[in-house]
Amino acid sequence: MTTTAPATATPQVVAQAVPQAAPHRATPADTTEAQLLLRLLGALLREDVVGLRTRTTTVDRPDGRWLRLPADDGDALLLPVVEDGYQSEYAARLPLLARESDGRELTTHDEVLGALSALADPVDRGGFDAFAEECRQTLATMRLHADTADEVAAALTAGTLAATRGADPADWTGLAGGLAYDTLAARLDHPVYPTARGRSGLDESQLRAYAPEFHPRFALRWIAVPQQDLTVAGGPAALPAAWPTPAALGLPELDHSHLALPVHPLTVGAPLREALSAAGLAGRAVLAERPYLDVVPTLSMRTVAVTADPTLHIKVPMATATLGLRNRRIIRPGFLADGAAGQRLLETVIAREPRFQGVILHADESVYAHAGHELLAALCRRYPAGLDDAVVTPLAALLAEAPGGRLLIDHLADRFYGGDPIALLDAYLRLLLDWQTTLFGYGIALESHQQNISLVLDRGPAGDTRVRLLFKDDDSPRVNAARVRATLGADAPLGFDDVRALCDDDRPLTDMFTTITLHLCAGSYAFGLARHGRAEAAALLELVRDRLTEAVERLGTGPGEPGATLRAQVLDAAQLPVKAMVSAGSLLSKERSGAADINKHYTTGPNYLRRVEGSP
Repeated sequence: MTTTAPATATPQVVAQAVPQAAPHRATPADTTEAQLLLRLLGALLREDVVGLRTRTTTVDRPDGRWLRLPADDGDALLLPVVEDGYQSEYAARLPLLARESDGRELTTHDEVLGALSALADPVDRGGFDAFAEECRQTLATMRLHADTADEVAAALTAGTLAATRGADPADWTGLAGGLAYDTLAARLDHPVYPTARGRSGLDESQLRAYAPEFHPRFALRWIAVPQQDLTVAGGPAALPAAWPTPAALGLPELDHSHLALPVHPLTVGAPLREALSAAGLAGRAVLAERPYLDVVPTLSMRTVAVTADPTLHIKVPMATATLGLRNRRIIRPGFLADGAAGQRLLETVIAREPRFQGVILHADESVYAHAGHELLAALCRRYPAGLDDAVVTPLAALLAEAPGGRLLIDHLADRFYGGDPIALLDAYLRLLLDWQTTLFGYGIALESHQQNISLVLDRGPAGDTRVRLLFKDDDSPRVNAARVRATLGADAPLGFDDVRALCDDDRPLTDMFTTITLHLCAGSYAFGLARHGRAEAAALLELVRDRLTEAVERLGTGPGEPGATLRAQVLDAAQLPVKAMVSAGSLLSKERSGAADINKHYTTGPNYLRRVEGSP
């Protein structure tokens, strides 16, 4: 069940003297550590970790505003802040915490998490220790990215890595070119989660060999599984032509009794042995010694594109975690069935909405296989044909730095919008918000974040720019079953394995719409483009509000209509739900956080779309 925390109090402004600390450095000596620490402090503040929002008072000093957090020993911690507005009233202004008593500055993530852990409930301190390790892994990855930026940029523009076409990123077309955009996106921080670039347990050699930020090629490993132990949606004949037989893997004696199942190379070893034992397949499933099928990792890393046919992606589980140590990159068999169910539901909606046909595109995720274990599964994702001449980029890459130093969105704007990135944003928002509010009208909200939506740009028959959106991964929607049945009929496809997908009111839908579609897919670009100086934040937020208002009004805003719900709970709400990803994903156990789903656990933040009284 969706968890939404109550609105939190605004820190009280206190006119009081604060002991003068030593001069405050703008950044620690390590600028990469400073970058991580600013994001870390912002996330902890946003999520009210140890009361950074609700237990603090604000203190104004000559250099700016500080939040004062009292400690049990009579001392206090001071956090320098600046007004923000994107999911939090304040953000960290400097990468440090200061002790009030002696002015000592804590300028590393280890020091900061150690000080905050001392204020936490003792049962939570293990989570702080684990998160500190997550930060260490992320810091190492960030340094690696910085050290290899020129190397990878040169390789992309020179075409020495797969899936690139030319020096200008706006010319990297087709699904093959999209893999180069994945490389750019993998080197960009997540809009919210501070340690998103870290992958637990992987060292530099493994990242270079298998991570999307290095755009490597490698071959999948395979196991031959007894046919009776493998579930294949649609039957073995539905598997792609590229799928090997046991004989192709060097196991001809198993050709008539076994089927092949791909395994990520990083899963081979102890994780695979343990999975086979747990599934009762030890001694019966055979790991082929021969790697087979060259692939390139996509942004999700566990999903790989077949080099010889980039329209075919294969998702395989991995024994690692991202976006929180509890957010493991496994594939539960039920998720595969739910992805297919979500696809059928969306196809039913599009069949009733002609304006989205051929404009909202979707990968086919109906073919999959599993052996009843979260590390013994695979999804065969087939992308639509006809995209060879189009730019196909994940939304996550738009604000990434392209080779040469400019943002990718600037390159795309040059090619398609006369050099105006705001015009590109406007066209994208019109389509995105029209589609997502239409789904809401049917009783559906998608967990379609920046990684799961690709922007498709090309020229139409008349030479004008055409904008489309390409979706994937629809295994975790929120569905108001009563409204879906009312709009699509009693036989609407609602066969979800995960009972959390279905709900009986709109609150889980508006929570997901807000935290995913609004915050990550709209608001992040308004604030991000403002941060990069492309326009004023106020103008960009007004653009988001205008496009959302238009979309909401198309639904109807009369009493009881879906548009009225979106207006009240999104456009005009005093506060909006905000994902508490660090708390639910790393710091707190599920028992402590109360999160039934760590990706749908919320706190609250300011509504940056709300018009205050007297504003135009």
